[in-house]
Amino acid sequence: MTATQERTTRTQQRATAAMAGPAPSWRAVIGDDPVLRSAYRLCRRRTKEQDPAEYALIQLVPGALRPACWALWAAANAIDDLADDRTAPDAERAARVHQWITDLERELAAGHSADPVRRALVDTTLRWRLDLGELHGAMLLVQDDAHGRRLGDWKAWRCWGRDTLLPWFDQVRDLFDRAGVPVALRLDAQETYETFLDGVRLTDILTDFSADLAQGDLLLPDEAFDAFPEAAGDLTGRRWSPAVRDLVTHLTALARQWVTQPTLTRGMHPGPANVLCTMADLLHAQLDAIATAGPALLRTRPQPTLFATARILAPARARAALAWTLTPLTVPPPHRPVRHGVLPAARAAARPAVVSAPPAHPDGHRPPQIPAAQMPLHVAVIMDGNGRWAQQRDLPRHAGHRVGATAVRETVHGALEIGLRHLTLYTFSTENWKRDAEEVDAILDVVRAELTDNPFRDLDVRVRWHGRTGKLPTDISDLLRKRERTTRGRTGLTLTMCINYGGRDEITRTAAHLARQVRDGHLHPDHISEKDFARHLPHPDMPDVDLLWRTGSEHRTSNFLPWHAAYAELHFTHDYWPDIDRRHLWQAITEYSHRQRHHGATPAAT
Repeated sequence: MTATQERTTRTQQRATAAMAGPAPSWRAVIGDDPVLRSAYRLCRRRTKEQDPAEYALIQLVPGALRPACWALWAAANAIDDLADDRTAPDAERAARVHQWITDLERELAAGHSADPVRRALVDTTLRWRLDLGELHGAMLLVQDDAHGRRLGDWKAWRCWGRDTLLPWFDQVRDLFDRAGVPVALRLDAQETYETFLDGVRLTDILTDFSADLAQGDLLLPDEAFDAFPEAAGDLTGRRWSPAVRDLVTHLTALARQWVTQPTLTRGMHPGPANVLCTMADLLHAQLDAIATAGPALLRTRPQPTLFATARILAPARARAALAWTLTPLTVPPPHRPVRHGVLPAARAAARPAVVSAPPAHPDGHRPPQIPAAQMPLHVAVIMDGNGRWAQQRDLPRHAGHRVGATAVRETVHGALEIGLRHLTLYTFSTENWKRDAEEVDAILDVVRAELTDNPFRDLDVRVRWHGRTGKLPTDISDLLRKRERTTRGRTGLTLTMCINYGGRDEITRTAAHLARQVRDGHLHPDHISEKDFARHLPHPDMPDVDLLWRTGSEHRTSNFLPWHAAYAELHFTHDYWPDIDRRHLWQAITEYSHRQRHHGATPAAT
């Protein structure tokens, strides 16, 4: 289905929903099954009792979506409770979490559960056709947490926090998408969103200080104590000291900075935007309570005053009523759909990804043996010639892009076989929007199809996206982010897909970031170095390009990775991209291995 057809279908669905009148209540959506209703009521009660703020936020979404939110929250909390139960030894707690995950896998396949929380979650998954595959990694992290976790620095802390929080939040985003809400939790800046979630995590940790310390847990990175060396021992002994006071003041300010993201809801539908803005306001109120708790923070859980909470929630409820009254929803029928369309995703929810070797070349060709010292670390490819390949065969240009997708798979397989660590592909540039609209749609349809098919799911490939959201269709940017999240832990080949990317745009954005750092007093303009610039690039950990290869007979770099490719060896070939297979990559690497690189230095005397 093309992007135009998808938009038409969505429009028709919303029109049908609008003619049908207001969205049904949560009871009408669930149906008359008393056992299922009881399961959802339990999820609602647990949410309300254990996290009143979360419950209040869920009340800001349409009634038809609330049961699914209750089920997701209750499931996440059920796993956390198993991992945090200090009446059992570490190994037993981890085993209980593992059993919960295993039971969920079996019950998703069967379509029902005897456990009330999982019964509601299974029903939500099948009713709304959610893909719980991304939750598996988050659940496994909770299982690992049962054995205890020590985090060295803020980078490791962020990675842990995002990997546990982000998949659950994304399920809610997908829920809104299924309901047909325009720009459902659409986030133009993913880093802004993830920084906001860092603030959510840090606020939760500060709020739960008393409970965590009582259990011997300190869920802060070692780096947090660098400026407050005495605070770690005082916290472990639950002593309020000047060092602990200063640490809490610092962490509270840091959490405020992270949850204050004015651009977070830009361009978003007013309903989800209201939920996120209200969440930020409640977090600020919670941080106010933390800041004024003093020594009591180590003994009891701080809570904002009822007046402060009411002052936030009263106008939020009014905004929610207006936003959702004007929004038609696509709601599933009371009777749950059959399972055949969602079982693969459901089964994937509770099993780890299988990392296997790439398929062999059809003719049995094997990669050359390149000494490690002569191997490039990073190869970047301008995949040129798709359209001309098709025109030579009297085919429409978009036919070349479809065949070119096969060449991408072959190249990735070849990179894995030869042991390449980084492969970056120039898939769609910012200048490509100037092409004929039909060809642009065709290219994006190929990108969408490949991301959906996920051909590297079983390979040791970490997928990354380099580029802007901009004009990209929301579903494509969401799929790119999804592939990034689900492959984040893989350590073989890092495949970076440059989609809606421009080199000058990257440098301009980096310069703007540096300018903001100077404005805010974090950098001095006379002391900015190349390292500072590189540190503020969108992907600061991307290594420099060793070999830049372009197919299709052209001899230019076309605004591709100008910073990273400053010292790259250039390799131009006549073959059009659809004719490429893994042997062409091996040939390019072989030629690279014979070159001598000096980076401006004088060659050593022989």
